[in-house]
Amino acid sequence: MASNMRSTSTLGATAGLATLMGGAAFLSSGTSSSSSQRTAALRSTAAQGRAQAATMAAETSSAQASLGAVAALSVGALLARGAAAVPSHKAGKLCATALRAFEAELGVQAPVGFWDPLGLARDGDVAAFQRRRSVELKHGRIAMLATMGYITPEVAGKFPGYLSPSMGLKFEDVPNGLAALSKVPGAGWTQILLYMSWCEVSRGAGSDIANGVPGDFGWYVLTAADPEAKKAKLNAELANGRLAMMAIIGMFYQDGLTGSAWGDWSLYTDSPLRAFENELGVQAPVGFFDPLGMSKDGDVETFKRRRVTELKNGRVAMIATMGYIAPEFSRFPGYCLPSAGVKFESIPNGLAALQKVPGEGWGQWFVFCGMVELGLYKYDESRAPGDYENGGILGVPNGTKLLDGPDRTKRLNSELANGRLAMMAIIGMFFQDGLTGAAWGDWSLYTDSPLRAFENELGVQAPVGFFDPLGFSKDGDTAAFMRRRSTELKHGRIAMLATMGYITPELTGKFPGYLSFSQELKFQDVPNGLAAISKVPVAGWMQILGYMAFC
Repeated sequence: MASNMRSTSTLGATAGLATLMGGAAFLSSGTSSSSSQRTAALRSTAAQGRAQAATMAAETSSAQASLGAVAALSVGALLARGAAAVPSHKAGKLCATALRAFEAELGVQAPVGFWDPLGLARDGDVAAFQRRRSVELKHGRIAMLATMGYITPEVAGKFPGYLSPSMGLKFEDVPNGLAALSKVPGAGWTQILLYMSWCEVSRGAGSDIANGVPGDFGWYVLTAADPEAKKAKLNAELANGRLAMMAIIGMFYQDGLTGSAWGDWSLYTDSPLRAFENELGVQAPVGFFDPLGMSKDGDVETFKRRRVTELKNGRVAMIATMGYIAPEFSRFPGYCLPSAGVKFESIPNGLAALQKVPGEGWGQWFVFCGMVELGLYKYDESRAPGDYENGGILGVPNGTKLLDGPDRTKRLNSELANGRLAMMAIIGMFFQDGLTGAAWGDWSLYTDSPLRAFENELGVQAPVGFFDPLGFSKDGDTAAFMRRRSTELKHGRIAMLATMGYITPELTGKFPGYLSFSQELKFQDVPNGLAAISKVPVAGWMQILGYMAFC
């Protein structure tokens, strides 16, 4: 609530600037005197807005002490008539806010509107805004030229003749893109820099800022015959410049990565990013999935070791998943351990079975795993990961071999995909088994869980049910839950009163008579909303705090 009050306190300060910010404020065919007048008016309004914002922030600082204060104000109908009742000659002042100073400027377009995520313009500084807009226009125009410079040679070819006769360098010898930089002779760089300097200073440094119209360097292509058409074209220039800045940076990246101006990915064969993209397991929809970048170094041996581990884990997970499912349908007959009288049918499913396995059984498991690892399926670095000399289809020793070709690739990819799915499945089974005590996760058995401690409380409603995204109640502490619920109810009741305190004076008017006889302050003189807080006398605040303490 305090953050909302702070945000709202700044919202009354400088919205009046928007009425002074016309769509043609950047590139205008008018005279410099009108531009100067417009800029002076804009700066004056911005200064007034900042002053108003500071005043309102000071007036509302005491309001942040307690949410209950707003409730008490609402009960006393002190949050009186708002901006709708303000005289028209004061509306501009109340609406002047730095947050809205530039929202009617050119470049404020759907879908993002006035986009300033870093808050660079939040102080309403007109000079700083105009300087940034001038820089943006220059960058956009340069980026549009640069983008065309990438595209044109690919379509229209090169100039005939020589770029540098003294060096015997022809235009057609200069490659496209970043590679062209290495071909430009020293005299060429000098010409480029001189031309840039001439463009920058020929009409005086910062002339577009001096006349108050960013991007206006004294030459005009657009006419003012149709202001809306002109505004649309100027907005289009800004939008195209922004797009071109993104485009040229993308071209630089693909050029730098592939060595080709148009980013021919087939040329990027030596990249670590492509080292394993044709391996088994690279399948739609994610392709080569390596979100942690473990393979970005392109180390083939490390990749093969991880792939061998993945295949083993996948195969074990598939067997384990079947081990969860199969006993639900059938069991072996007879005894698992005759000496202890343990029958197969007496062993529960899932994790509970582990406590029934005797020591001899654990010993047999380790011996069997060792025999498979060291004797049956020995690792051979000359073979593909998971491909063992005597391993057949489905891992059957000395079984049928897979034939080479597309069918082999398809089956091996299927094994990898099934193994990955099985690893996810068995972990899910372990979790639901551990949480509920049942191999198939019977949620009705999980009645003593902290996650379920409060699911039947008031406030647990569709569609979200028991909503605790931060896990405050995961410890099942009933006392802490009751304290939070009490706080929630108090805040809700105060908020309902405060909301009514905003609405009621707009519909039924104010109390007759005086709010403070000593100050000759009438109820009808108290504005609605946050502005009312500055009108409450000290004795009123003492009454409010006393009433809150009494409640």
